[in-house]
Amino acid sequence: MGRFDGRVALVTGAASGMGRATALRLASEGAAVLGIDVDATGLSETEVLAKEAGNALQTGVYDISVASRCAEAVEACVDAFGRLDVLANVAGILRMKRVDETSEEDWNLVLGVNLSGTFFMSQAAMPHLIESGGNIVNVASVAGLKGQAYAVAYCASKGGIVNLTRAMAVEYLKSGVRINAVAPGGTDTPMITKLAFPEEIDMDLVNLPVVPRPASAPEDIAAVILFLASDEARSVHGAIWSADNGMLAS
Repeated sequence: MGRFDGRVALVTGAASGMGRATALRLASEGAAVLGIDVDATGLSETEVLAKEAGNALQTGVYDISVASRCAEAVEACVDAFGRLDVLANVAGILRMKRVDETSEEDWNLVLGVNLSGTFFMSQAAMPHLIESGGNIVNVASVAGLKGQAYAVAYCASKGGIVNLTRAMAVEYLKSGVRINAVAPGGTDTPMITKLAFPEEIDMDLVNLPVVPRPASAPEDIAAVILFLASDEARSVHGAIWSADNGMLAS
């Protein structure tokens, strides 16, 4: 018996990184999964990986920065599987920019995907989660709990997710729905490995604090997400769960 047998999960950002790892792990533990992203090629690769592991999941291309598309994704999930038990808001983007070089487009893109997308997905999913007694796991970041040079939009969006999680947790305290967030530190995902830095920046500011441990693997963060989404965490509500290899402790 898997921890998620008979349950339905919707995972954003499922085309790569933590989102892919979360979708694959949920499917391996018995959940019916709809993984969504804007990257159709990446979603196809996720499907292949699930099939190779003897599991199955469905995917769909949706832009979560648009509220109507979030509603459509939730309805597609419920139409396909009949219910919704877990929403994992994993999708995220990072653009490293100086404050004076952060354009309106840069700001709106990062806030739109990271913060607005998390809210719109949660808003659309909530009636179904109340019905099932389900839960939401958001992916914040250590950058939502401390400052990071050259990442003002990202920090603002992830800090927003932290308090979005807390605010919804209070509002839905009596609903039976649990709402939590994971705050990863450095994680070996395409968002980080393909990151481009502005020219002539002070790398001492980027590298603070120095943590003498390797970056997390996407699967490490997926494991925390699944714990929070499982019945093992039934007493955890409104928590911001750090998974940062001691970054905040140092």
